[in-house]
Amino acid sequence: MRVLFMCTANSCRSILSEAVFNHLAPAGFEAVSAGSFPKGQVLPRSLTTLQQAGISIDGLHSKGNDAFEDNPPDIVVTVCDKAAGEACPVYFGPALKSHWGLEDPSDVHGDDAQIEAAFRSTLATIEQRCKAFLELPFAQLNRDQLKSELDRIGTL
Repeated sequence: MRVLFMCTANSCRSILSEAVFNHLAPAGFEAVSAGSFPKGQVLPRSLTTLQQAGISIDGLHSKGNDAFEDNPPDIVVTVCDKAAGEACPVYFGPALKSHWGLEDPSDVHGDDAQIEAAFRSTLATIEQRCKAFLELPFAQLNRDQLKSELDRIGTL
């Protein structure tokens, strides 16, 4: 199963989600990420946060959703409100779409400790949601039930 985490810039929340999902996922599951208007670079704080949590940053880079035109995802999860309102590209075909809104930790202003706490909090929420996703009884869920479960996870 291929999961695409999308946000607008693909520099923070979707990158964190891709990395955490792949860190936790068993064989047969893969996450990728993209931005509708990619920034072209991953925020250094995103990479540092992942490294401090013991999560690999290998291969992480900011990219647009057109990077997946030839290999569409099974599920598209938007992680920012701007991307949630955008239409999925037609080449994503029948992919299920769900929204897991996350506050942008890069918008937090304050001292270094406050900013670091925001990134760690976002990472913890992503981890909780990814674990819940991976615990779903996929073989027992039809498409509508899976969509309902994905939407429920987005509220955790």
